[in-house]
Amino acid sequence: MHSEHFRSLLVSSLCKVLPGRAPEGAPLRWVEGLWGETLSFQLAFTALCSERDLRANTLRVELVSPLADRVRMRSVLNVPVMLPSCGETDGDYLSHQPGMFPDLLRGLPSFFVRAVPGQWRALWFDLPLSRELTLPEYPLTLRVLNGQGALLAEHTLTVGVVPAELAPQQLIHTQWFHGDCLADYYGVPVFSERHWAIMENFLREAGAHGINMILTPLFTPPLDTGVGMERTTIQLVGVRCENGAYTFDFSQLERFLALCQACGIRYFEMSHLFTQWGAQCAPKILVWENGALQKKFGWHTPAMGPEYRAFLAAFLPCLTRFFSGRGLADRVYFHISDEPELGHLASYRAAAEFVRPYLAGFKTLDALSDYEFYRTGCVERPVVSNDHIETFLEHGVQELWTYYCMGQGKDVANRFIAMPSARSRILGVQLYLYRIQGFLHWGYNFYNAQHSQSVLDPYFCTDCGDAFPAGDPYLVYPGPGGLPEESIRLMSTCEALFDLRALQLLETARGRSFTEQLIHEGLDYPITFRRYPRGGEWLLAMRARVNAALRAALREGLV
Repeated sequence: MHSEHFRSLLVSSLCKVLPGRAPEGAPLRWVEGLWGETLSFQLAFTALCSERDLRANTLRVELVSPLADRVRMRSVLNVPVMLPSCGETDGDYLSHQPGMFPDLLRGLPSFFVRAVPGQWRALWFDLPLSRELTLPEYPLTLRVLNGQGALLAEHTLTVGVVPAELAPQQLIHTQWFHGDCLADYYGVPVFSERHWAIMENFLREAGAHGINMILTPLFTPPLDTGVGMERTTIQLVGVRCENGAYTFDFSQLERFLALCQACGIRYFEMSHLFTQWGAQCAPKILVWENGALQKKFGWHTPAMGPEYRAFLAAFLPCLTRFFSGRGLADRVYFHISDEPELGHLASYRAAAEFVRPYLAGFKTLDALSDYEFYRTGCVERPVVSNDHIETFLEHGVQELWTYYCMGQGKDVANRFIAMPSARSRILGVQLYLYRIQGFLHWGYNFYNAQHSQSVLDPYFCTDCGDAFPAGDPYLVYPGPGGLPEESIRLMSTCEALFDLRALQLLETARGRSFTEQLIHEGLDYPITFRRYPRGGEWLLAMRARVNAALRAALREGLV
């Protein structure tokens, strides 16, 4: 049913509804998932009336369904994208031109919305599935009425429930958490009670969306900070030096770990022990010495200088004893230096070899792309960019991790705002096929300009000040009251994890070979990190096959 003044249709979560482009494809009629999964879909709509008529009419959305009380509705808001892409790109973008793109999901105080003549907008609906839902199908009707109560449109959707719990998440998933950015944006002192409360909000959001590892700022992370520059100090470990002897206060670290675990975080990656891009210097570390708090280490301190070596020799044994005493040794990971290049091999090797004896029994990992770091034994667990991972796969590297960031804009999966959502969600299939152990991204909530030169408003600047493709720096927006606001890209990342866990569940029932064949049904090539089906239709069809196979396995008692 449609009004002559209003047009609407249901579309999948993978459809990004652009303001100047009508959504393509058939209306959505069916959504399906497992217990533990959140199903998302959208209502795309536009007004066909004049602006005067629009002001006279406010639209109301009603849900009629046994599941209505479970459904969360939000508005999809467009954000400015001035840098859709950079460097080498491909044709799999919504546009390479700047403009307004849908990304921000904002809660609505009521089910009232406004339509804009000549522009398409969208509402986002989330439906979590749980064990209480025991029927195989549920009807859901969505009705749109005008301000006078007249029916403008009605859409019917069937919700399918596969009565099996998603497999537990095995993937270690980190999106780097920047507590200093929260203090800067909200204008609160670092580690004030208000800051702790805001961090808790953002940590809970992370834990609820499959982010089970957190970047832990032992000292201010030496990440995206210009040489010789500083970012806001956020240092969990208190350090004192008296007569050349160091003592350490881990009370703030203890509080941070407890908070993270309460928020569903299981793994902890320590902030890097040396500066970014080659381990040339020490990170910024504040030390109480001679009755004053001073910056004892930083860009002015050579990484392998005697002062910093002496510090690490005192610090690392105390830190590892702290973790071991709390039963966390198998859940703590250390970093040496972020994204070293081949020209940094010597300095990276020197740093890694120096700290290795102090980190016995603990794991280390780093984001890098050159196989030489692994071949020569410099890095234990390489976190390889997804456009350089083939070499590592060809050499049979075990316990492999992957990442993407601003440099991975051609051929491979990524999450830029100007990319289709399917390009983010395909990652789940790739992680499954190649048995990837961990996934890392640098930007859960980075709200600074590049190199932390200034604080930005991420609602208006989505690209770190013309530095990175829009959407690269963060997955959540800093909402009012210290509460995070989600993005479409966060939800797409969650859907990728749901796909991964559904595939793992199917493997337990039918085996690895069956599952891989099911994924590739209808394809004449193997999926790789560079070659994979484009478009949301394939992903939805693949999940439908997986869900059908799980239903059959349930009937046979295999799940």
